Order: sequence, then C-alpha cells, then structure tokens
Amino acid sequence: MCNNDPDRPASDAVDSPERRGRFITLEGGEGVGKSTNLARVVAWLEARGLEVVQTREPGGTARAEAIRAQLLDPSVKEPLDADAELLLVFAARAQHLARVIRPALARGAWVVCDRFTDATFAYQGGGRGIDPARIAELEGFVQRGLVPDLTLLLDMPIEAARERLVERGGAPDRFERERGEFFTAVRQAYLARAAADPERIVVVDASRPLAQVSEQIRGILETRVAAWR
Repeated sequence: MCNNDPDRPASDAVDSPERRGRFITLEGGEGVGKSTNLARVVAWLEARGLEVVQTREPGGTARAEAIRAQLLDPSVKEPLDADAELLLVFAARAQHLARVIRPALARGAWVVCDRFTDATFAYQGGGRGIDPARIAELEGFVQRGLVPDLTLLLDMPIEAARERLVERGGAPDRFERERGEFFTAVRQAYLARAAADPERIVVVDASRPLAQVSEQIRGILETRVAAWR
C-alpha cells in the first residue's frame, strides 16, 4: 500500500480525461462495517498490481486530522453550530484533496477513501438539516468537478447498526452520541442520493454476514474494473 505523500504538489491533472487513477469511496452510517470492507477493497486492488492510497474523511493529512479531532471530540461543552461544522468538513476536504487525493490520482494511483462528500450531504444535510443546495455550492468550490468513480454505500437498519456499535465498545464520539432520529435522517439522505445517482452509488446490504457482503463488493469491483479498462 502506498503511504500518503504530503510533500507531493497538488495538481489539476486528475481532472483530465487522461487520468489513469480511479477514486473509490465507501459510505454509510455508524456501525455498518466500512473499515473492514475498505481494507478488503484495498487488498483486492493491490492483488491486481495497482498502487492504492487508502485514506479517510474527515482527515487524510495532519491538518485535516486535527480538524477531524475537533469534529468528533464530545468533551467540548460549547455546542458546534451546524454551519461551522459544515465549513470545517469542507476545510478538511480541501486540504485532503490538495495534499493527497489529487496528487495520487494524477500519478495514476487508485484512491480508496472512507467517506467523502456523500457523507456531508447525509450527515450535515440529512442529519443537521442544512439545505443541500448550500452544500452543493461548497462542493463545487472545493472539488471543482471531482467526484468518485464508484461509491459503495453500505446500508443496514439503524437499530442493527447501533447494536454493532455497542458490541464494538469504546467511548462514542460526538456523532455516535446522536439520537436515533438523526441516524434515520442520515440513512434516508444516503439512500436518496443513491437513487438519484445509481450508476455511481451502489447500495450494498451490510446487514448480511460479512462473507456475503464481501462477495457482493468483489462482484461490483470486478464489473467496474473490467469496464474501466
């Protein structure tokens, strides 16, 4: 696996049709198994001789990870305004794109990312109630047309996902402490985006046994990689 290279300069070459790298994201609410399946996606791609950059959002660089810590820290008593939260997410994304994602894609690497802008529409749009049009304005400004080539949306009922979180243990972060209504709105926003863009966003039933989920993802990857080549 290729390590992130923060010293490599940013490039817009990724936006050209000649781009060789591909951008794959995994999305979903809390407890759906993104981390486990992301590792399997990376391993599957690397087994085919591809250079793969594994990363996450918010985060991916030292500065973006510092913003992530602010977003997830439940110990700060001062409430975080929804607009401030949204702007922090895009600030981290701008740094991540400039220092990691664009340079990797420009040199032909494949980027596999744990969440991206679909999460913003789901969490800040669906969960916080921010107008999707306002999120789209920031998306256009920060991303300049760059979107994932493929998004795997891991979906399962909210209660089952929360049971997994309890089994996993550990102190819940600021988002994991939200009420069920929040996560219902997040899930609905995710599914609405998948319905509006079924070519890019493929829904995976994450409630099934892990082996079956992995098999479905493998089939999706085989089909898409064959088409891209």
